[in-house]
Amino acid sequence: MDILEKIVADKRLEVALKKQLIPSLQLEQSVLFEHETISLVKNLQHSPFGTIAEHKRRSPSKQVINHNLNVFDVAQGYEKAGVSGMSVLTDGKYFGGSLDDLLLARSSCNLPLLRKEFIIDSYQILEAKAYGADVILLIAAILTQEEIKSFSEFAKSLQLEVLLEVHNEAELQKSIMPSLDMIGVNNRNLKTFEVSLETSKTLSSYIPNDFIKVSESGISNVDAIKELKPFGFQGFLIGENFMKTDNPGESANHFINQF
Repeated sequence: MDILEKIVADKRLEVALKKQLIPSLQLEQSVLFEHETISLVKNLQHSPFGTIAEHKRRSPSKQVINHNLNVFDVAQGYEKAGVSGMSVLTDGKYFGGSLDDLLLARSSCNLPLLRKEFIIDSYQILEAKAYGADVILLIAAILTQEEIKSFSEFAKSLQLEVLLEVHNEAELQKSIMPSLDMIGVNNRNLKTFEVSLETSKTLSSYIPNDFIKVSESGISNVDAIKELKPFGFQGFLIGENFMKTDNPGESANHFINQF
């Protein structure tokens, strides 16, 4: 089993347990369920740098990134820096995140929030809405075409935006459908963990212009963004670059000021 298969196997067990503990109806009665979506799409369309800054404590590839920061400060710092959106890792076992991180981020900023999670069940989309997310991530590598359609349409019915992540052309071709808003190309090879911006460049021509193009992983400097912009990318997910510093908001501010 590669790392993604392991994560998904654990996620299935986790979601089954959560469904027993917190019924869907309870999620739908959450105060935040009526929260009006803040559009990441619009922010990316109107930003010259399109930065989506992440809150991530650790990862399978890098182990510990930063356990010393609280989400509240990070979210406020990112908003002050002028990022286009914030990605919040909610997986506990592999990334050290939780839904409470999403809740805290929502209470401390007005940025569009992406719930970064391994979604394998529509229940998790209800959770995203109930905890204040504006955008969900769907990962093509772990979903069938039918699941992508069903989950993305369900998300749209809840007024959530959808970012679909692909790693190669086969994943992209099975996934293109009107219920998506953004297509993200992950530059990280999940088997080797190697990162190459060439993945984004190669796949860019296969992504229809109806979708916002987002490049993910391996974007550690402004030059990478300048390199990818001519290929039509408007969004740039920055995962570790800010979080590995003592003050992610300040790091994001410094990064954006280089444009």
